[in-house]
Amino acid sequence: MKLTLGFSPCPNDTFIFDALIHHKIDTEGLNFEVYYDDVETLNHKAMRGELDVTKLSYHAFAYVANKYVLLDAGSALGFGVGPLLICKGDEQKAYADLQSENRTIRIGIPGKYTTANFLLSLAFPNAVNKQEIVFSDIEQALLDDRIEVGLIIHENRFTYQDKGLKKILDLGDYWEKQTGCAIPLGGIVANRKLPVEVQHKINRVLRRSVEYAFANPKSGLDFIRSHAQEMSEEVMYKHIDLYVNQYSLDLGVEGKKAIQLMFDKAKEHEIIPEIKESLFLDGTL
Repeated sequence: MKLTLGFSPCPNDTFIFDALIHHKIDTEGLNFEVYYDDVETLNHKAMRGELDVTKLSYHAFAYVANKYVLLDAGSALGFGVGPLLICKGDEQKAYADLQSENRTIRIGIPGKYTTANFLLSLAFPNAVNKQEIVFSDIEQALLDDRIEVGLIIHENRFTYQDKGLKKILDLGDYWEKQTGCAIPLGGIVANRKLPVEVQHKINRVLRRSVEYAFANPKSGLDFIRSHAQEMSEEVMYKHIDLYVNQYSLDLGVEGKKAIQLMFDKAKEHEIIPEIKESLFLDGTL
C-alpha cells in the first residue's frame, strides 16, 4: 500500500522518518511517496486534505481535526523548546511595545497556523500587525529593518545571537510558567479517510522508525545532512536533541494532557474554532 507523506526537511523530521522511508525497519507493507515542505506549506496542504499522512503545527491541527487524527508517535513536544521573540534593537523596549496598546509594531511570523503564532496571540493579544515570512528568512528581515520583531523557530534558536539579534521572550518558557506542561509544537496526523487499521499500522511503523533512530542516531546522517542546508553537524544534532524525545515515541498521558490544554486555552481565547472530533487515535489494534 502506497501512501503520500509530508514532512519538513528539518533535522528532527528527517531523523524521525529516515528508517521508515528507507525501509530500515518493517513497514508492514506500507510504502511512502514523500513531500518535503516547510511546516506552513504542510499546514495548508492539510487544510486541503491533500496528504494521507503529514506533519503539521498543533495550531493548524485545530482547523483540520475533522479531516485528520493525531498519531501517538512522531510529535514534537517538550520543555525549553518553544519559539523565541527576537529583535534588532532594545529588547526591553520591544517587550514594552508588545505589551502596550500599540497595534502597529511589525512582526515577522513563520506562518498564520504555526503553534508559534498561537503562542504569540496568547501572550500578546494586541500584536496583530503580522507579516508571514518563511521561517529561515526572519532573521534577515530584522537585519534589513523590514520588521521590528521576529518570531523564530527551529534551528534559528541557535543562530540569532551570532547575528547580533536579541531575545525579547521565550514563548515556550511563557507557556510552561502558565501551565506547567510541555509545549505542543508539531504532530503527525493520518487522514481519517484511511481505514482505522491502516491508521494504527502507520502509528506502529512510525514508532518503530523513531525507536530505530534513537538506537542508531548516526544511521540517517547523510540523509539528514542532505536536507539541512548548510547546517553544521553539531547544530543538526542540537536541533534533534531539542525536538525529539519521549513524546516522539508516544504522547502518553502527559503529552495528551498538554495538547488538550492548549486547545482548551485556544478555544477560550477564541483563537481556534470548536472541535467536535476526538483528537487522538483511539485504542490499539
